[in-house]
Amino acid sequence: MMIHPSYQDLMNVVNEDVEPGEQPVVQSRYSIVMATAKRARQLVRGEKALVDDSEGKKPLSIAVEELYEGKVKIVGDDE
Repeated sequence: MMIHPSYQDLMNVVNEDVEPGEQPVVQSRYSIVMATAKRARQLVRGEKALVDDSEGKKPLSIAVEELYEGKVKIVGDDE
């Protein structure tokens, strides 16, 4: 089964604002998985979805869509 968007697509979107020579925000699939899981847990606890047409979708699918559309950002531990 193919996941859309792919991990690589998500990593590219998350890292697109990084200046040349700077450390990418996300360097592994693990970081993407952890970020989407964290956001999915927030949605389960009742936070409002930031994308349209979220009715009936699973929290993890919504979290992936939010990340892909740039509605949520991944920040490092120091931010």
